[in-house]
Amino acid sequence: MKKLFLLLSASAVLFSCSKVGKDEYIITGIAKGIENGKTIILQTQDPNGMGGLINIDTVKVENGKFEIKGKVTEPSFHILQLEAANQPIPFILESGEINIEVNKDSIQKSKVSGTYNNDEYVKFNDEMKVVQKKLIDFQSANMLKMNQAQQAKDTAVINSLMKQYQTIQEEVGTNSKTKYVAYAESHPKSFISALILQSMLQDPSADVKKAEKIFNGFEEELKITKPGKAIKERLTAINSSVPGAPAAPGAAPAPAATK
Repeated sequence: MKKLFLLLSASAVLFSCSKVGKDEYIITGIAKGIENGKTIILQTQDPNGMGGLINIDTVKVENGKFEIKGKVTEPSFHILQLEAANQPIPFILESGEINIEVNKDSIQKSKVSGTYNNDEYVKFNDEMKVVQKKLIDFQSANMLKMNQAQQAKDTAVINSLMKQYQTIQEEVGTNSKTKYVAYAESHPKSFISALILQSMLQDPSADVKKAEKIFNGFEEELKITKPGKAIKERLTAINSSVPGAPAAPGAAPAPAATK
């Protein structure tokens, strides 16, 4: 009995160590070398679809550190904008303790970690960089050659380089799509999976049966996110437009075909 009490007490201590409660987040930032008083702005996409960004919170850097707290009901993409930096830091805002280490010399090399979806986002990007490396290497190796050909108006070289680039681009695109689908299939609780599937269903040639199977395999928590609900609505709309499929609840009957 005494051992059980000690075990329960230890568990209580472990759980109480968390800095955040349900639906809460805390962003702990390290900003070495950045002056005191520099502004950090937390932003997200305008939900009204206007295409702009809206500010969620603003804090100041103090002694190379900053902290942002708040509440969030589901994962969503946000960015941190550092004053005077020419690029933002993208990450997934979700419940939990998110760690962001700002690289002042190269913002794109800043590190995000601490929560499941952010760790997955980092790993996913690293994997995609490997897939796209062939295209990036070709661009780097032939940039000077292309510039020289354009200046000399050498259409033969320009067309040759463009043709090679297009071939590699198609190869990379095919490999990327394969990676996307494989990721969504194997990560049923990742927010990235929902975004992949949502994007996949915007393609008229998408494999709907495959998409439906992947979606059905998602964990319930992912299905009820905004992209999860959008996927469900899209699948319902597609299935209701298929001849012989039952209409979606509340949908108007399809017009009769004319001869």
